Amino acid sequence: MIPFLDLKKINEPYETAFQEKLKSVLDSGWYILGNEVKEFETNFANYCGTKYCIGVGNGFDALVLIFKGYIQLGKMQKGDEVIVPANTYIASILAILQADLVPVLVEPKLETYNINPDLIISKITSKTKAILAVHLYGQLAEMDKINEISMANDLLVVEDAAQAHGAVSNQKSKISNQKSSAAYSFYPGKNLGALGDGGAVTTNDSELAKVIYSLRNYGSETKYYNDYIGVNSRLDELQAAFLNIKLPNLDRENEQRRTIAKRYLSEIKNEKIILPNWDFSNNHVFHLFVIRTKNRTDLKDYLNKNGIQTVIHYPIPPHNQNALKEYNNLSFPITQKIHDEVLSFPISPVLTIAEVDFIVSILNEY
Repeated sequence: MIPFLDLKKINEPYETAFQEKLKSVLDSGWYILGNEVKEFETNFANYCGTKYCIGVGNGFDALVLIFKGYIQLGKMQKGDEVIVPANTYIASILAILQADLVPVLVEPKLETYNINPDLIISKITSKTKAILAVHLYGQLAEMDKINEISMANDLLVVEDAAQAHGAVSNQKSKISNQKSSAAYSFYPGKNLGALGDGGAVTTNDSELAKVIYSLRNYGSETKYYNDYIGVNSRLDELQAAFLNIKLPNLDRENEQRRTIAKRYLSEIKNEKIILPNWDFSNNHVFHLFVIRTKNRTDLKDYLNKNGIQTVIHYPIPPHNQNALKEYNNLSFPITQKIHDEVLSFPISPVLTIAEVDFIVSILNEY
């Protein structure tokens, strides 16, 4: 069986370095917000081209803390509206709700699976204060258009970059190298994955960074002195150490993913399979390779019988979830179509040429 994602194989090359870092952290006697976290924050900020990186407990917390930070700064208030793509993973929407804000769902483009900028304007009201741009599956949303809309309407822009580590805009700048803020997840299956949970906020906004540094640590900048009602959401020292080891290889591993994606796009020839759209720039890091098909269950079963594991990202759209009952009566036909038809194929830096050959041949025989 070709697994959808072989995390053991992905992390094997780092095992010796991981063991050495584990001993180093143990020997230091400092396990929370130590030198490894500081080093990773510096390294990742430099990688992204931003002034600040704040390590937090996970990608969800990164989003929540951005919104809570803006509320503390008076740039948002509870009850404000945040525009968000209707087909995102539900965590994006839950983060808005967790910050006591109101999600306003907007349809994506069927071609890119990212939010349709042309539909954003009609959703803007006097209560709209931000756009949450989600870079779904690893492909950048249309940030030039989104930033234009935000500037014209005095809106904040927050980027959910949980699936897009290292994506490059216009061949020159890493994601979030704008006036916006971005939330990252280092969940083990991400392109830059830890061996447990982890996340980060990147931004050029010094005021926002200062507030989030405090919010992640009980709202405290100086121990035992609390300025805000904060939370406990700190990037773990050991996970930061592991991420410091893996970060230098991220661009190379992303390029390996793009190489596999190019093969899939050029070699899969089957009218029953709708391949993703990509302009072959570095605006896509292929966290996932997602196709659409009319009879997903049949294709999934066929691939499983032939030893190829697939995953559905995601089977139920957020507006149909029990957790979001107030949205259940809304209609998002493009979102529904995407969730009914998408299927993700194996794609990772450790997928072999022979495995790609086999996957392509099996798909072409379907």
